[in-house]
This record gives sequence, structure tokens and C-alpha cells, in this order.
Amino acid sequence: MADALTSKVARRLLPFLMLCYFFAYLDRVNVGFAALTMNRDLGLSATAYGFGAGLFFLGYVAFEVPSNLILERVGARLWIARIMVTWSLVSASTALVVGEWSFYLVRVGLGLAEAGFFPGIILYLTYWFPARQRAGIVGTFMMAVPLSAAIGAPLSGLVMSLTEGWLGLAGWQWLYLLEAAPSLLLGIATLFVLTDRPERASWLTAEERTSLVARMAEDRRLSPNRTAHLGAALLDPRVLGLGLVYFGLSTGLYAVGLWLPQIVSGFGFTTTATGFVTAVPYIVSAVGMLVWTRHSDRTGERTRHVAIPTVAAGLALFAASRAGTPLLTIAALSAAALGVFAALPTFWTLPTHLLTGSAAAGGIALINALGSLGGFAGPALMGWIRDATGHFDDALAAVAAVLVLAGLAVLRLGRDIARDTGASADAGPARSPEGDARPAPHRQ
Repeated sequence: MADALTSKVARRLLPFLMLCYFFAYLDRVNVGFAALTMNRDLGLSATAYGFGAGLFFLGYVAFEVPSNLILERVGARLWIARIMVTWSLVSASTALVVGEWSFYLVRVGLGLAEAGFFPGIILYLTYWFPARQRAGIVGTFMMAVPLSAAIGAPLSGLVMSLTEGWLGLAGWQWLYLLEAAPSLLLGIATLFVLTDRPERASWLTAEERTSLVARMAEDRRLSPNRTAHLGAALLDPRVLGLGLVYFGLSTGLYAVGLWLPQIVSGFGFTTTATGFVTAVPYIVSAVGMLVWTRHSDRTGERTRHVAIPTVAAGLALFAASRAGTPLLTIAALSAAALGVFAALPTFWTLPTHLLTGSAAAGGIALINALGSLGGFAGPALMGWIRDATGHFDDALAAVAAVLVLAGLAVLRLGRDIARDTGASADAGPARSPEGDARPAPHRQ
């Protein structure tokens, strides 16, 4: 019954959550495509664009922890709906920007509106799925990101090309308006689709609800060492260390994601062609992410499943900085994207080895907040170096170094977590992030 119940819960929740995240990511990064003509229309330099694109994450960071704590208190259904409706309206308003400062203002506002969505979903999934299955579940959910980019890239290129001049608006303005609309509708639908906790799931039978509640209680029992107090979690050096690792991953993710259309366009492609070429790294990443996370669940090993692809992504990004030809550059960027996306879902299993209750709500949000500063630093660094040197090569090399350091750091953190705590499982012995089965130590 356990496998059938997990499948039933996954079928109910994951497709809808993936669709929500698909449009969340699209609304977050479509600025990369809009920039192909928006920068010229608004007179934005590479530095101003990179700084403004990254400002999203300053607003995002500012409201992360409070947002996740509110979600735990009022429930995911209401709070996720609020987030989605708000961010869709702010995203659409980007079509109204007229210059550098209004662009900055809207990007900060979009970050404030979307804050708490991703860590809220990560927290929400811990209510429904035991730790042993979480890498695969989070990996499936996070496939929405490369799929969003793979589908959204050619779609954005087509929208901008086909709508240029409609009703006196530029193509990049229509891009913001049209791609914000689905998020608004999904935000309203959230009120009717999501259920806050297994105990309230009317779409499960009474027997299934009882079984799922018991399973999740057993999952928590098998890891009594998890930190449950918010204050302890926010000051835990392992939590802060994970935030720094996520900083490195986010630096790589958004430095490439927000600049990739301009890198590709620089090879002489049209706006429409740029969309299709930009989709290639994300198609590769979507497949690799699913395979890698399932391998992590099958082996029970976490740390090396984060470290190896992170270091590989850094090396691939450095190779892209020295490739010299469009084909080799796109191939290296595809390998870098694959590495980052393969690491991310398994990374998010590490905080759940440590935290539960309000500590999980606050700690996951803190890790995401600290890491999201990389979403500001990466694009800003790329823009600054691009203006200073006239090319992207040195910028890509700098981001590559950050990724390699993040991969090495997670190896040390994994040993610390393995020493201090074991991961809970649905049944059987707990596994540490290093992958070895062991009884979970009791924390006094």
C-alpha cells in the first residue's frame, strides 16, 4: 500500500506544483529574453541590466524567513495562492518600466512578492513524503525549472517577434503581460487544489489518511536528533554553511540563466533562433536531473551527489569561457547547466536531515535566502565584467571558481552532518548524507 499511496499523493500534488514553479521561474527569468530589445529601448548598460536583474533577489531575501513562518502558521493553500497572485501582478507591471530606476524598483518588488514560494514548497513536501524518497520527489518538482527554460526560451523569442508593435507596445512588454497571466490563474486555482496537511486530504480514503499520517510520524521518530527550535536552527553553523553552498549554486544558475540569451544572441542568431538555441542546455538538464536524483535515492547517498555535479559545472563553465566557437561554447554551457540542475534537488534533502517543525520552516527559508544572494551576485558580476572587458569569457571563469568552491565546501559539510545526525527513512535504518546506514543518534 505504501508505494501505491506515495504514487497517489505524487500524482495529486506534483503536476500542479510543477506547473506553478514552471511559471514562477519563467516570470523570474524572462527578463533575460526581454533584455534583447528592452535594454536598447530603456538605455540600460550591461552593468545596469545585471544589477537590476539581480535586485530581484534582494527583495526575495528580505521576506524569505517571515514568509515561510507565515506559511507554516496559515497553511500552504492560502499562502501559496497569495504569493502567486501577487507576483503575477508585479511581473505584469514590468511592462510599464520606462528607465533604469523603475526597472530596479519593479525587480525588487517582484522578489518581495515571490519570496517564500520555493522554500515553502520544499517545506510543504516534507509534510507528505518521507526523507528516503525526497531527492526524487524534489527532483521531479524542480524539473519545472529546466522545462520552464527549455519551453519558455523559444516561446519568449516567438512572443517578442510576433507581438512587436501590437497596440503600440514593444514585444518585450507583451512578453511580461502574456507570461504573467497563467500565474494569476494558477494562484486562484491553488485555493481549490492544494490541501494543507495529510489529515485534511479529502481525496484520500480514511485508511490512506491514517496510513500516511502514521508514516510521516514514523519518519520524524526515526530522526529524533533533528533541530526543532527556530532560534537554534537560525544560528546552526551547518545551516549557515548550507546557505553558502547554495549561494554558489545560485550564482552559477542565475549568472548563466539571466545572461544566456545575450551570450547566444552574440553569436549572430535572430531573436527567434536565440530562443531555440537557448533551450538546448535546459533540455539536457531536465533529463540529467531526473536520472541523478533517482540514483541518489536508490543509493541513499547525498553529499557526493551534490558535490560532484557542482564541481563539474564549475569546470564546464571554465571550459565555456575558453571554448572560442559557438558549438563548443553551447556544449560547455549545457554541461554546466546539467551539473547545477543535477545538484540542486539533492542539495535540498540536506536541510531536512537537520530540521523539523518551525526550525525547518525558518532554516530552509534562511538557507534559500542566503543562497539567493548568489542570484544577485552572479548576474551583477557578469554585467560588471562584461562592461569592463567587452566579453563574457572572464565573467564565466569567475562564476566557475565560485561553483568549484561550493562543491568542495559541501563535502566538508556532508561529513559534519553525517557525524552529528542520521537521515530518517520511511522504514529501516536511517541513512546519513554520506549514504551509510546507521541508527539515528539521539540528541539530548
